[in-house]
Amino acid sequence: MQVSVESLGTLERRVTFRLPADRLENQVGARLREIARGARIKGFRPGKVPTKVIEQRYGAQVRAEVLDELLREGFGQAVRENALQIAGSPRIEPAPEADGLSYVATFEVVPDFGEIDVARLQVIRHTAEVTDADIDAMIENLRLQRRGWQAVERPAQAGDAVEIETWSQADGERIPAEGTERGASVLGSGTMFPAVENALLGMSAGEERTVEVEFPADWRVPQFAGRKVQVHLKVVKVSEPVLPEVDAAFIRSFGVKSGELEQFRADIRTNLERELKGALMTRLRREVGEQLIAAYSHVELPPRLVENEARELARQAIEQARRQGRQVNPPADAHLEFMDAARKRVLVGLLVGEVARRNQLTLDPRRVTETLQLIASTYEEPQQVIELYRNDPQLMAGLQARVMEEQVIDWIADRAQHTEQKLSFGEAIRL
Repeated sequence: MQVSVESLGTLERRVTFRLPADRLENQVGARLREIARGARIKGFRPGKVPTKVIEQRYGAQVRAEVLDELLREGFGQAVRENALQIAGSPRIEPAPEADGLSYVATFEVVPDFGEIDVARLQVIRHTAEVTDADIDAMIENLRLQRRGWQAVERPAQAGDAVEIETWSQADGERIPAEGTERGASVLGSGTMFPAVENALLGMSAGEERTVEVEFPADWRVPQFAGRKVQVHLKVVKVSEPVLPEVDAAFIRSFGVKSGELEQFRADIRTNLERELKGALMTRLRREVGEQLIAAYSHVELPPRLVENEARELARQAIEQARRQGRQVNPPADAHLEFMDAARKRVLVGLLVGEVARRNQLTLDPRRVTETLQLIASTYEEPQQVIELYRNDPQLMAGLQARVMEEQVIDWIADRAQHTEQKLSFGEAIRL
């Protein structure tokens, strides 16, 4: 295969290559003949469909599939033959004024990091363990989740459920236009706007109050966004929580068939240890990442890769804001405020990849299996989740990438200068 490589800049390359015409036609023909042997088309006996009919119906699709496979194979061969380290995805297009089999791939390459001496890094490795007190606290949280409510006559306090009727007004604009809106909230849960929630503290059933609230510019109610609003509140009912006993029925409701407290606590410990393991890995990933950034921030990075990462971070932020009910009208250059974060993520990602390549680190299948089992154990039907991953190449690829990154992070941390810092379970999971 004829290949030419050009440098378009420090980190940008252009590869021109030509696909073998005979191989393209041979593979297309072979695949069409295979389809013909099993094709069922009205008016023809199975296996007797004329070649011309098969070509008319399936030719374009088959040719496109074969061409895509040969393109990926051809580009991969060109990369290997020229010892190129690709950063990001290539842009492959037909070569101008070509006969249809010559292509141009434009892409960025991994920068030259020089010597990557992880022994110079200084990493804090956090440790923590699950204690009986942590299990007790989780059981209390589970009791709160299953709490009932009992109406009271006293003023509302933190932890109470309050049913209210409201209407709001700003400069003559009233919502709702007539009547009131009804709602309920647990005081202290943070589900209501803070100024409104604070106004409800100390109010009793039947009491009314008006409070002036200044809503933020991105408030979910457009009419009140960025304005001072008079919010009228009427408390309809105040209820205090009633927590269930930790008896056999309560325990069985969480899937512990025996209803035994000892088994319940053992299951909770397993779940908390799984959560703790993930939190400690997140902390270690952040520690190692910060050290790598500090040591290699001077290295020039592929600009297109950084921009693409910034655009993805902006997209995620916008999507999260919309899920939270906030109005978002991002400008075309919204990604610019994410460029610094994108540079750091790209730098760490490329360095982790280079460490793995230079030290010939390979994916540990046992660790993939363990991680998959941990993920699946959080669902009611773990085996179905395992099968879902095994039958979905995209899901499995994402899992493998995550595990490989964790392996490299561990490898770096083990060889870096590190000190241990003990945390409580609560401190460890507050990332």
